[in-house]
Amino acid sequence: MRDASGHDPLTQERLRLWLKLMKSSSLIEDELRRRLRRECGSTLPRFDVMAALAQAPGGMRMGEISKRLRVSNGNITGIVDKLETEGLAARVPVPGDRRANLVTLTDEGRTAFSDHASAHEAWISEILGQLNADDIDGMIRRLDPLISMLETQNKTAD
Repeated sequence: MRDASGHDPLTQERLRLWLKLMKSSSLIEDELRRRLRRECGSTLPRFDVMAALAQAPGGMRMGEISKRLRVSNGNITGIVDKLETEGLAARVPVPGDRRANLVTLTDEGRTAFSDHASAHEAWISEILGQLNADDIDGMIRRLDPLISMLETQNKTAD
């Protein structure tokens, strides 16, 4: 149904929702970037790479990291190079494939990530601290079907 000006009000509301989701995400991300830089001397992309590696104790290929984080291999390579130089990550050859390496966190890397992850969790709790349990539950219940629908659309688009 269109209004008097010929616009579909629901289409306009969908656009408004998308803009609010983007703005919320951007504001939270900006604050996390500031805190990671200030309090951990790190960056959000670096945190994300370490988080991906922490979830894969057996290691991940560079392509797997970039696919999971939805960024280019070039971006991942620079971050992994720096993590390796700092002794936080290591490249381990893949048996039977001389060209491939798995990237893993070192013991020092796991400790550093654990510290950063604890801080990150506390920051998220603080940033979203004015939301009560009902607010959080309601938002999650409403976003879950949206995320599911979008993931299904993305799979069929590939």
